[in-house]
Amino acid sequence: MVLMNRIAKISLLVIILNIYHLLNIRGQSTQTSTYCNPINIDYTYSIYNANENISYRSGADPAVVKFRNEYYMFVTRSMGYWHSTDLLHWSFITPEKWYFQGSNAPAAHNYNDSVLYVTGDPSGSMSILYTDNPKKGDWKAIPLIINDLQDPDLFIDDDGKAYMFWGSSNTYPIRAKTLDREDMFRPSKATYELFNLDENNHGWERFGENHGDTVLKGYIEGPWLTKYNNMYYMQYAAPGTEFNVYGDGIYMSDSPLGPYHYAPNNPVSYKPGGFMNGAGHGSTVIGPNITYWHFASMAVSINVNWERRICMFPTYFDRDGLMYTNTSFGDYPHYAPTIAGKMGEFTGWMLVSYKKSVKASSYYDKYKPENIVDENVKTFWVAENNDDKQWLEIDLLNFATVYAIQINYHDYKSNIYGKVPGLYHRYFIESSMDGKNWSILVDRINDYKDVPNDYVEIDFPQIVRYIRYRNIHVPTPKLSISDLRIFGRGHGQLPAKVKNLVVNRYKDRRDAMITWDQQGNCIGYNIIWGISPDKMYNSWMVYEKNFLELKSLTVDQNYYFSVEAFNENGISERELIVQSE
Repeated sequence: MVLMNRIAKISLLVIILNIYHLLNIRGQSTQTSTYCNPINIDYTYSIYNANENISYRSGADPAVVKFRNEYYMFVTRSMGYWHSTDLLHWSFITPEKWYFQGSNAPAAHNYNDSVLYVTGDPSGSMSILYTDNPKKGDWKAIPLIINDLQDPDLFIDDDGKAYMFWGSSNTYPIRAKTLDREDMFRPSKATYELFNLDENNHGWERFGENHGDTVLKGYIEGPWLTKYNNMYYMQYAAPGTEFNVYGDGIYMSDSPLGPYHYAPNNPVSYKPGGFMNGAGHGSTVIGPNITYWHFASMAVSINVNWERRICMFPTYFDRDGLMYTNTSFGDYPHYAPTIAGKMGEFTGWMLVSYKKSVKASSYYDKYKPENIVDENVKTFWVAENNDDKQWLEIDLLNFATVYAIQINYHDYKSNIYGKVPGLYHRYFIESSMDGKNWSILVDRINDYKDVPNDYVEIDFPQIVRYIRYRNIHVPTPKLSISDLRIFGRGHGQLPAKVKNLVVNRYKDRRDAMITWDQQGNCIGYNIIWGISPDKMYNSWMVYEKNFLELKSLTVDQNYYFSVEAFNENGISERELIVQSE
């Protein structure tokens, strides 16, 4: 009887809390106000190794350009490009004319009321494409005689002078040529060498997962030039697109051709921890409300190394002119670019599904359902069949207020190639307080959209304990999900402040071991560092473990470190800043 009364009281409390939330959000817009990396677009399928016919989705090397107050995003090997009015909702454009179906690492520029486009082709000479109607895509070509052009960047300065930058090599530096606009953009005979990697001094430029390859050299790739307050910021990617530590650095100059000097806060776009890793080979664009956004590539690298997704991060310039991005909690929900006063800020919605109890209708081979809650994009669940009998159920173990859900589908032996029309995902998600009575939380029953990384912001946040995914249709032969991520807030205590942060910088000053006391009430930690207490721009998220071997440092640079613990209820206070000489 006592137990029954307790259950009744808990149920009544949950009902009251749900009513309270509904009353407090009445009148709230049902339009999406947040986003979550990776960006949910209908990525094109590629083919790797024609003999093996390995199929995989990929989007990488994004070049985003603003044109007539709207945005166009060009992506490697996508057989077209995407259009947006707000940097949040993207629609694919199949152009009327398109010269480079297999284009690599494209560049774009807004010039003279036209969009200019160029893509890498190391096997031959290149053309610049242009159109004044990118929505239609009636592209025309200007011959451009530059051979061995990989990862190009076309830049036209305010004074009308034009430049082509390029580079994708573990040997050669970022290079440049001037272009004569009056003579069909004819390139100069002279080639200018700007800068190369310096792995002996810059730890983050070293090759391999966690910069751990001591044999191969890193690649310098993907230049992209941004001008701000008469300073030129040349972004470049390193050390390799398939690694968790793929990021973008900056060299700065007061001239497009240099000389360039290394930014002390490098890397400026870096996301090595968490669910999805990588933040390299990107572009920077001025978004809504005159804010800057950096688009980049994230690694999936399951079917092949080149399996990737697109991410975006808010970007800033500090009072000393240093450019930086905010990648902290970078694959959790953040406010969208159009939300004035909040654009790019972390919502504070935590992951409430991490390593919770999971049941499934079935599973195939070794691909078990618990893989959907492990925060690892490289593990996944595969169902026995692709039909409407398949489901997943997560027990959150405690009540939580759910604000958003992200479903990351995996391409298990997809056997799909190219830009195939008519692909779609249909499903619905139910919620329950007791595991018996269910109501629909996300309704995709009548949707016919291709949503490989579907992110859904809940219109009316609900207090729930159980979440159940029910499949209707996916375009792949097998239903496979990498992670089903539930975001919201638990109703328990925040973690305590982390204690005993210790930074031991090695004899090789590119490396440091960072340790702290393990917390009892947390699921992970966010390590923050920078070149001064007011310039702590980098972060690395780890789950469970209380140490990090950081191999991203610059030899002659001093650093400051802090750490915060987090759980499904929120984030602790930060530990006091520790200096490492």
